[in-house]
Amino acid sequence: MKKALEDLTKEEWDNLFPIELVDHDPHWKLIYEAEERRIIDQIGDKIIKIEHVGSTSIPAIKAKSYIDISIELRKEYLFSEDIISGLINLDYSFFRQADYMIFVKGYNPSGKKEQIYHIHACPPGHEILHQITFRDFLITNCERAREYERLKTELASKYKHDRTGYRKAKSRFIAETIRMAQENTRTQY
Repeated sequence: MKKALEDLTKEEWDNLFPIELVDHDPHWKLIYEAEERRIIDQIGDKIIKIEHVGSTSIPAIKAKSYIDISIELRKEYLFSEDIISGLINLDYSFFRQADYMIFVKGYNPSGKKEQIYHIHACPPGHEILHQITFRDFLITNCERAREYERLKTELASKYKHDRTGYRKAKSRFIAETIRMAQENTRTQY
């Protein structure tokens, strides 16, 4: 009997869905925009802001071909059944975190992948929203974006079957970049 996505262990996720980087695809923006429309049609009245984040939103760098989406919600909608059922209606699987929600679509417990989407939904002020600052800084700072691509390429081979290790190994670079972006913003004013 096949397991549901929610029942897969970390090791099963890591082996079924290894880290694989591909060249930037300009169609990722269009794929995001189509999915954004579906999400807004389903739960738009509860969204403060929706953004394409992650490496597929940064032109010219390699990425896992996943479309990462950041959704900022009013605090009272965190863990709302309307949000959860609305996104489940769009074929997302829900994973509850302590103070935010993750939704994924495109994974199959057999290991076959369709277009993969990750949604991180959180209230205003949540640290996940720093993904937007990170994205914006890399879009306007090509050399830093290339450094990120080099790091990701190195880590993708080292952590091919360790998604958590891959994510953690990038965390210092991401935090440094966010600090750089925040300092840059402060010096402009």
